[in-house]
Amino acid sequence: MQTFETLDEYIANYTESTQKILQSIRQLIQELAPEAQECISYGMPTFKLKGVLVHFAAFKNHIGLYALPSGNQAFQSQLTPYKTGKGSIQFPLDQAIPYDLIREIVKFRIQENLERKSKKSQTADSQ
Repeated sequence: MQTFETLDEYIANYTESTQKILQSIRQLIQELAPEAQECISYGMPTFKLKGVLVHFAAFKNHIGLYALPSGNQAFQSQLTPYKTGKGSIQFPLDQAIPYDLIREIVKFRIQENLERKSKKSQTADSQ
């Protein structure tokens, strides 16, 4: 398996059409969470904001979005057209990528991470 140091390296490894999708997802996340850190984790582009926000990755026939189990659970009804796992979603490359849905999932994960971090701070403060 090829390893990448940056998101730019990862994205450059794919066809032009897939690169456009990956860049669009990256840009969407950057707009919603400009303070989030980009990195490669588990071999995939990852954004972190008070913990892992989301991972995403390109495959031969789909784009994978990994919003952790909570992201999938919160959007279960909207995800019925897609193949999902415990924390994974597959968006087929031969269909339109649902950027609006991805946007809502990322917003949910941002809020979830911020609330979790806030609760941890409150608990630490009260001890």
